[in-house]
Amino acid sequence: MMQWQQQRCLLTGATGGIGQAIARRLADRGVTLILQGRDEVSLKRLQHALPGDHHILVGDLSTAQGRQMVEDAIPALLPVTMLINNAGVSAVGDLEHLAADDIERVMQTNLLAPMWLTQQLLPDLKQQSQAYIVNVGSTFGSIGFACHSLYCASKFGLRGFTEALHRELQDSSVHVMYLAPRATQTAINSEQVIGMNAALGNTMDPPAVVAEALIEQLSSLRARKFIGFPEKLFARINGAFPYLVDNALAKKLATIKRFAGQHSVESNL
Repeated sequence: MMQWQQQRCLLTGATGGIGQAIARRLADRGVTLILQGRDEVSLKRLQHALPGDHHILVGDLSTAQGRQMVEDAIPALLPVTMLINNAGVSAVGDLEHLAADDIERVMQTNLLAPMWLTQQLLPDLKQQSQAYIVNVGSTFGSIGFACHSLYCASKFGLRGFTEALHRELQDSSVHVMYLAPRATQTAINSEQVIGMNAALGNTMDPPAVVAEALIEQLSSLRARKFIGFPEKLFARINGAFPYLVDNALAKKLATIKRFAGQHSVESNL
């Protein structure tokens, strides 16, 4: 059984919609939080709004300077028993018109930063009697979706990294898990993405649904958890019979491209 009050959790992207929902759920259970994000004012506001005694960690994980700030601060915040890599950004649009900066920002934030931060904390995590790493991915980490090529690439990579690390650490005290939300009602989704989901009939969950799924996953130690039907079924079909998904999404391509005509980069950091 999870001993919530004995956990000390570093949560990235803490001030985003999903991050705040996760922070509230964990704080309510007595977890001590290290709230990471780029905006010190927002982090302090969240810190003071939560029950318990928590810490903040300021730094943009997508930049070398921000990562150095985080690395310098980590030793004073140890020990850590739980790492939740939640921070993420999304770039929407056809690849031809996305900027080079979009590519670097999405890949750094969604994939390389979780890998780097996990590597930084792993020696300490392995010293704990029980430790936990949760990487927050996406349904789009299993399904390539038109006009979301950068986001899909980063989340496919995060899923592969999580699976490999889970298998690498099976002989240790560290539990590695992957959580895949579907579309969620947060600032990561621009107005055009919200409109696209409405036109396609895609359900968008409130952040509280994702936070509750994460609590359930930690409690049960499930290595993989996908949120929402039919999305999780679609992900399985795509893995086994991708041509079926090719054909299904081809029928929606015109609608997707109509809403993705003006690309954007949104964040849930």
